[in-house]
Amino acid sequence: MSLQPAPTPPPPPKPNKRRLAVVGLVVVAAAAVAVVNGVSSRAATDRTLAQWANAQATPTVALTQATPDTGTQDLTLPGTIQAFVAAPIYGQVAGYVKSWSFDIGAKVQKGQVLAEIEAPSVDQQLAQAQANLANAVAAGKLAAITAIRWHTLVSDHAVSQQDADQRVTNAQTAQAQVQAAEANVRQLQAMENFKHLVAPFDGIVTARNTDIGALVNPSSASGQALFQVSDIHKVRIYVQMPQAFASALTPGLKATLTLPDHPDSVFEASLTNTSNSFSESSRTVSVQLQADNPDGKLWPGSYAEVTFHVPSDPHVLRVPATALVFGPHGMQIATLGPDGKVLFKDVKLGRDLGNEAEILSGITQADQVILSPPEWLSNGDTVRTASAATLAKVASTESPRAAPSEK
Repeated sequence: MSLQPAPTPPPPPKPNKRRLAVVGLVVVAAAAVAVVNGVSSRAATDRTLAQWANAQATPTVALTQATPDTGTQDLTLPGTIQAFVAAPIYGQVAGYVKSWSFDIGAKVQKGQVLAEIEAPSVDQQLAQAQANLANAVAAGKLAAITAIRWHTLVSDHAVSQQDADQRVTNAQTAQAQVQAAEANVRQLQAMENFKHLVAPFDGIVTARNTDIGALVNPSSASGQALFQVSDIHKVRIYVQMPQAFASALTPGLKATLTLPDHPDSVFEASLTNTSNSFSESSRTVSVQLQADNPDGKLWPGSYAEVTFHVPSDPHVLRVPATALVFGPHGMQIATLGPDGKVLFKDVKLGRDLGNEAEILSGITQADQVILSPPEWLSNGDTVRTASAATLAKVASTESPRAAPSEK
């Protein structure tokens, strides 16, 4: 078997130079397009990032305007209710309580006897004083008759004028002793009247601190009273008013009362007078109001929330408290100027009303006030504006989600 030589492969075709040139141009063009697109995309991205950075650097603020202080302002303060008239009743004679007629809560009229005191020592002193008076009266009569007789004897030259004058002087002395004895009797009779404790006016017995057989000592008048009678057809309400509102305190200023024991009732009151003096410790002035109490629902000693209806000054402006800025130049407010730039204005602050503050001067109602300005904001800065609701929504969206609590 003979071996045949392998056939020789045909030679490769010679490359077409023109075709290679076309392919090279296409590849170079594609690469150039890709480079151009990449550069353009990066430039666009850079511009977007620059715009985003600029937007983030420009703060967004909410604007508001100062409002005139019109209408009335409600100011609620704690108050204490007291009786219109309250009289503590003390014993004026030494003795023991014989009986009492009215207990706490009883309505009494002027002159009614609340209690009787048994005072035997006063009774004996009165009896002795009456006996001394009778003795003095008898001695005075004798002295007067003697003076008349001696005056007659002087005319008959039976006695000297000096002796007659002495008898007249004795008669005058005796008459003075009668008057002194009468005064002593009247004093003891007045003490006898104090054995009956009476109501000084129409009212209610709000305290009884004694009982039958209890010792009554006049020296304890500075201690606890036996009874207390209060007139509560009207009541007085005492409130400590802050100094900032003292200028609004005028007689007749209206107020309303609410009490914890009558949550569904509102009582009317009006201001009557003030102490015209501030407490150095609290800088408050004591004011007094009065309220009618026909139903007796307002009890002395009660706590009440007193709401004053303070008239406002229309020349004073109000701004939200969040618009105030306290810096090295004092109290200021950031406003948006007509050129869209931030402008800080010095203001004179009035009363602090909690969520709002009074502005006495420094801004007008036409100024655009910036709410909650950032601490780093300064004059001439550019800001973007949005509504307060929009800012609150954005803040709630951007706030980080709270981490779940571990169990």
